[in-house]
Amino acid sequence: MGLDFLEHGADFEAAISATGFGRFHFCLLAITGLIYANTAIGITIVSFVLPAATCDFRMTSSDKGWLTAAPMLGMVIGSYFWGCLADTKGRKLVLVSTLLIDGFVGITSSFVQILPVFMACRFINGFSIAGAMGICFPYLGEFQQTKYREKILCWMEMFWTLGVILLPLIAWGIIPIQGIRIENGSFSYDSWNWFVSACAVPSLLLGFWLMTFPESPKFMMECGDYDDALACLKSIYRQNTGDDPDNYPIKSLKEKVRTISVASQNSQKSVRSLSIRKPKDLKRLFSEIWVQTKALCRPPYLKYTILTCLIQFGLTTSYYTLMIWFPELFNRYEEFEHRFPNTSASVCDVSGIVVSDEAVADPFDCEKIIDQSVYMHTLIVGLACIPTSLWLPLCVHKLGAKFFLIFSLGVAALVTFGLYFVQNSTQNLVLSCIFEALTSLAISLVFCVLVDLFPTNLRVMAAALSLTAGRGGGLIGNLSFGYLIDINCIVPIVVFSAFLLIAAILCFFLPKTGQEALD
Repeated sequence: MGLDFLEHGADFEAAISATGFGRFHFCLLAITGLIYANTAIGITIVSFVLPAATCDFRMTSSDKGWLTAAPMLGMVIGSYFWGCLADTKGRKLVLVSTLLIDGFVGITSSFVQILPVFMACRFINGFSIAGAMGICFPYLGEFQQTKYREKILCWMEMFWTLGVILLPLIAWGIIPIQGIRIENGSFSYDSWNWFVSACAVPSLLLGFWLMTFPESPKFMMECGDYDDALACLKSIYRQNTGDDPDNYPIKSLKEKVRTISVASQNSQKSVRSLSIRKPKDLKRLFSEIWVQTKALCRPPYLKYTILTCLIQFGLTTSYYTLMIWFPELFNRYEEFEHRFPNTSASVCDVSGIVVSDEAVADPFDCEKIIDQSVYMHTLIVGLACIPTSLWLPLCVHKLGAKFFLIFSLGVAALVTFGLYFVQNSTQNLVLSCIFEALTSLAISLVFCVLVDLFPTNLRVMAAALSLTAGRGGGLIGNLSFGYLIDINCIVPIVVFSAFLLIAAILCFFLPKTGQEALD
C-alpha cells in the first residue's frame, strides 16, 4: 500500500485495513450473527405455535395457513420499507428500531386471546423482522476488508443454524409444561403463550446491545460525513489494537463524488440528518428513495436486481413453506404411526387419513398433546445444518459462493421431489434434514453475493427488494400449501421442486464475487 493517501486522504479499503482485524470485528460478528439467529427463531416460531395453540384459538387447517401467512405478509411489506430507510437514514438506526418493535410486539402478542388480533401481531413481527434480516449482512460487510469479507459473511450461516437449533429446544423446554396455565374468566395464558413471550425477549436485549455499536463507516462516507466516519474508524482501531486512537495512521479520508443522489448533492445537509417530522425534509427523503429505486431498475444494476429477485423467489417460496409445515407433517406422521403401527404410507396418504379422521372426533386437537418426538425431529433437522455451516466459510475462498449456490439449490430440488416417495417418518426426517441444510445455506449465500453486487447507496435496498420477492413467494406458498396438502399434495411438491431447480439454473448467470473492494 503506497503512502500517497497521507496527502490526498485514504479510500475506504485503505482506511478499514489500517484498523486491523480483532476484538471489534469479533463483537460485531457476534451481535449481527445473533440478530440473524433471532430472525431464524422469529420466522419459524409459528411452526410450534400452530399445533400448540390450535385448541385455544379453535383453528381449522385454513386458519393455520392464514396464521403462517401473516408474518410473511408483514415481511413482504416491511422488507422494502426498512431497506429504503436503511439506505437513507442509516443501518444502525433501522436495525435497533426493528429489533425493539419485534420484541415489544412479540411479548404483547403472547397475551392476545383473539385469533385475528394474534395474526395482526404476528404480521407486525414479520414486518419488523424483515428489516433486521435484510440489513444485518450489509451492516456486517461494510466493516470488513476485502480479504476477510466473504469468509466473515459466510460464518453468518452458522448463526442461522444456531437459531434453528435453539427454537425446538426453547419449545421443548416450555410448551410441554402442564402446571403453568393461568385462567381468569375468558383469559387464559398457557405454556405456548409463555413460549411466544420467551422468544420475543432476545430481540429487546439485542436492540439495546446494538445501541453501543457505531454506524457503518462506509455508509457515513457515502453520505459525506467524513469526520464521523474517521472518528468511527479510530474507535475501531483502538478496540482492535488497544492503541491510542490518535496513533491511527489515516488522518483524512478521500472524498468521492456523492453517489447517494441528486438531492444530497444539491444540499450541504447530510441525508442522515433529515427529520421525518419536517415536510420539506420528508419530501427530500422520498425523492432520495425514488432516485435510488430507479437506479436499481436501470443498467448496470437491472440485470442483478432481476436475477437476485427471481432466485430469492424460487428459493424462499420452497424454504419457508416447507420449513414452517415440517413440524405439522411430523405431527401427522406421529399420529398416523400411533394409530396404524408398522404401516408405511406417503406424506400425501398420511395427511389425507389423519385429517379426515380428526375432523370427526376432535376438530381442534383439544385432547391432543404434541408428541415429544416432534421436538426431537425438528432439533435433528437443525443439527443437520452444522456440517454445511462449517463447510461454507472454510471452503468459500477455494470454491466460490456461486458454486455453493448452484450445488445447494440443485440438490435441494431433488430432495424436495423425493418427499413424494417417502414411506415412513424416518425417511421424511432424513430428507427434511438435507433440505434444511442446503436451502438455509443458499439463503445466507444470496445475502453474501448481494453485498458484493451492489454499491453502498443501493445495497440494503437491493437486499430488501429481493427479500420482498422471496417473502411474496413464501406468502403464496403458505396459503396454497395449507389448502393443497389436505386436497392434493403432489402439486406443491412438484411446484417447489421446480422452483428450486430454476433458481439453481439462474445462479449460473451471477458473476464471481468476493474478489474486489466494496463500491
